[in-house]
Amino acid sequence: MTPLTHASHILDTMLGYLGFTVKIDQEDGPDGPTLQIHTDDAQYLIGKRGAIMEDIQYLVNRILQRHIPDAPRIRVDIEFFRSMRDDQIVDHARELADRVRVTGRPEMLDPMNSYYRRMIHNAFLHDPEVQSVSMDANARFKRIMLKRRH
Repeated sequence: MTPLTHASHILDTMLGYLGFTVKIDQEDGPDGPTLQIHTDDAQYLIGKRGAIMEDIQYLVNRILQRHIPDAPRIRVDIEFFRSMRDDQIVDHARELADRVRVTGRPEMLDPMNSYYRRMIHNAFLHDPEVQSVSMDANARFKRIMLKRRH
């Protein structure tokens, strides 16, 4: 059994015990192995700003690591919420970057976890005019400043 199939079984069992009826698709895309959940109860599984979805992903990966220690990290997405949120965050950062290009003044993004910070840094890695810099070195949810390159 592949790690993705095993993770799918863990997720299906966990959500079944909680009383949710779901369909789980396995995807091996550019962001790595992903389990896409389809359900009529998506709002209950996503939670506020995806917090419950993050918790579900954490639990699935912890259980999977117990069974298969060298298993890759599995992403859990619900009704493409994570994919849409990723696109929205990068689009918002690009809008702020355009503002930086025009005004020359730095812009600060909202605090975000390491996954989203990495996504933003990658979006501006090869941008000739705007760079991204992490702030708040000791905080768990750091902010990113977009500023002009010198």
